[in-house]
Amino acid sequence: MNPTTWSILISSLATGTIITLSSYHWLLAWIGLELNTLAILPIMAKQHHPRATEAATKYFLTQACASALIMFSSTLNAWTTGQWTITQLQNPQSVLLFTMATAMKLGLVPTHFWFPEVMQGSTIMNAMIISTWQKLAPLSLLYLTANHLNLVVLMTLSLMSTTIAGITGLNQTQTRKIMAYSSIAHMGWLTMALALNQNLTLFTMTLYIMMTISMFTTLMYSTSKTMTDLGLAWSNSPTQLTLTMLTLLSLAGLPPLSGFAPKWLILKEMTEMKLLTLATAMALLTLPSLFFYLRLTYLAIMTMAPAPTTTQYKWRLKPKYQKMTQMIIPSTMLLPIIPIAQNLTM
Repeated sequence: MNPTTWSILISSLATGTIITLSSYHWLLAWIGLELNTLAILPIMAKQHHPRATEAATKYFLTQACASALIMFSSTLNAWTTGQWTITQLQNPQSVLLFTMATAMKLGLVPTHFWFPEVMQGSTIMNAMIISTWQKLAPLSLLYLTANHLNLVVLMTLSLMSTTIAGITGLNQTQTRKIMAYSSIAHMGWLTMALALNQNLTLFTMTLYIMMTISMFTTLMYSTSKTMTDLGLAWSNSPTQLTLTMLTLLSLAGLPPLSGFAPKWLILKEMTEMKLLTLATAMALLTLPSLFFYLRLTYLAIMTMAPAPTTTQYKWRLKPKYQKMTQMIIPSTMLLPIIPIAQNLTM
């Protein structure tokens, strides 16, 4: 792709999200969402492959429908209340429409069917952008309207996302689809945090983005597209594979890694609000996700392709894992800051 075209698309992608993040008017937020969607479509389709074209088409149709629903809900709210401010979403029908439209943009269950297919048809870099940067704008709208959203709907979406993502991810062999269902499950926890404590949402989102970027970076450097590739990646760099294992366990939410912190704080909030049954269900429904994370960890660190000692390592000129440590260290070692995070989210 032409460098000028590439720079225009990347700057438009960033500008669209920034416009939505900084807007308080529904029309400006909608413009930011549309600019964001239109900027990433050429990036997704530039591979000139049928799967890439299919992924870009599915992404465009889904995001266009969700943006139209957001525009309809904001217009309906302005018609009934006379307010175009995002924080004044008071009409019940508008609230429900907006919640489902944002769930479609985030890939929450039951509007998640497009997400794994789009991830599978994209490159690892594009999949990382879709899983992280593209979620900031819809999440900012949810954050601004959190005081008017229906908590029962949010908690139902959260519980369904955690359940379906954990169960459906069990029989996947493609790493991008596994990361897609991992993202859906984490979006479920993020939605639950939004329903309980808005400050906790920011902490959960920050850790999710750091862990997801570090995992996609390891997949990119090891060129692992399937679980079999991950099992063969040891010969590229043993150190890189150890970092991959830590990142996977952090995504699974195992202590003493960073991914345990948001789940711990969310379960603590639910317990304080006397939602003991829901907290127990969320904790138990994380177990299927934990299983496929552990399966990936086992394949990555405990298996090795048969090879004679003379060909034990692949030829490599420069270790690549040094660039990954900037994201992997905070993704795995932030558990000691839980007291600080707890004070900030109170």
